[in-house]
Amino acid sequence: MKSDTPELLVPAGDMEKLQTALYFGADAVYLGGESFGLRSQAGNFHLADLGSAVDLCHAAGCRLYLTLNASLRPEDLAGLTAYLEALRPLAVDAYIVADPGVLALVRQLDPQRPLHLSTQANTTNAGAVNFWAAQGVERVNLARELSLEEIRLIRRDTDLELEVFVHGAMCMAYSGRCLLSAGMTGRSANQGNCAHPCRWSYALVEAQRPDEYYPVELDERGSYILNSRDLCLVEYLPELLEAGVNSLKIEGRMKGCYYVATVTRVYRQALDRYLADPAGFSVDPLWLEELDKVSHRPYDSGFLFVDGDPKIHARDTIYQRSSDFVGVVLEKSGRLGLIEGRNRFFPGEELEVFGPQMRQEALVVGKLTDPQGVELPVMQPNGRGWLELPEWTRPGDMLRRSLP
Repeated sequence: MKSDTPELLVPAGDMEKLQTALYFGADAVYLGGESFGLRSQAGNFHLADLGSAVDLCHAAGCRLYLTLNASLRPEDLAGLTAYLEALRPLAVDAYIVADPGVLALVRQLDPQRPLHLSTQANTTNAGAVNFWAAQGVERVNLARELSLEEIRLIRRDTDLELEVFVHGAMCMAYSGRCLLSAGMTGRSANQGNCAHPCRWSYALVEAQRPDEYYPVELDERGSYILNSRDLCLVEYLPELLEAGVNSLKIEGRMKGCYYVATVTRVYRQALDRYLADPAGFSVDPLWLEELDKVSHRPYDSGFLFVDGDPKIHARDTIYQRSSDFVGVVLEKSGRLGLIEGRNRFFPGEELEVFGPQMRQEALVVGKLTDPQGVELPVMQPNGRGWLELPEWTRPGDMLRRSLP
């Protein structure tokens, strides 16, 4: 059954990112365990920590989905069986799967567990959605290469919950079924260990001139012929929601907590603004400014509009951002906040503090003192110190500096 209220679904690569996602407004989070997900290099959650993660989410009124969306080999099934048995007591709200064998094993061992289908399954039509519904799937994350009109047509012919990605890095193999990493490095993307060779710099070499490299649209950093632009659909939330999308998914389990905080709060406000007044919805220019502050490739709307020109390749640059994350507020005592440094900053610097609901304010760093009260000449990464902050600041808020 479709949920009545659209959901904002946020990545949680580890416990800190999970807490950040909850604080900045996620309705649901997705995360990986120790095995069988597609981000083995993310922090991920040991089995002993998953229960705490579930409790934390449910106390905040948030849902937790566990990724089990790797493509498994014959030798993996015994380990998955043991893992599913260990997971059974946990109140995980759904498993995200892609492999029909994984789906069948969950149905056999844990038949009451809700199942969501990953974008890895490359679902592009209502017939496929309804097929998966017959297998017990409750939600499908649609293929990323669908247009808005195609999403509307799928909604017309199915009652299943539909989920789409709205923000973040995209694989050049858009729905993720890529063999490039396995072929070049032996690390299988479909088993969770992608080396991201599509992000590497490439040039052409003629066989008789092995030391001569011929660039393909070269810039000063190299040629990125396989690099995909990042997705950004905050401007098009009304169209997606009116097309019948139930869950708006942000990519980024490999990203840091600053990314999670910045992107979540923007999409949270955009979604809330639409839900409060659909007819009066307008895009706040601040949202786009904020999304530029995190590290990203050039943004694009992907395949959402079939009449448009999807700019899949990020030919002109590799990464860009307009701010640096420098600290997070751990405690608050009156006007003083205990900061944990993430990058260096100094007394006299101009920074910005920000929190949920698009709260933000510029400040000039005053006196810094360590937890014992000794004055500090600089806040170091991973160091802790007290600093005067705006009165509204709360634990979980973050500090950043603007870049020229």
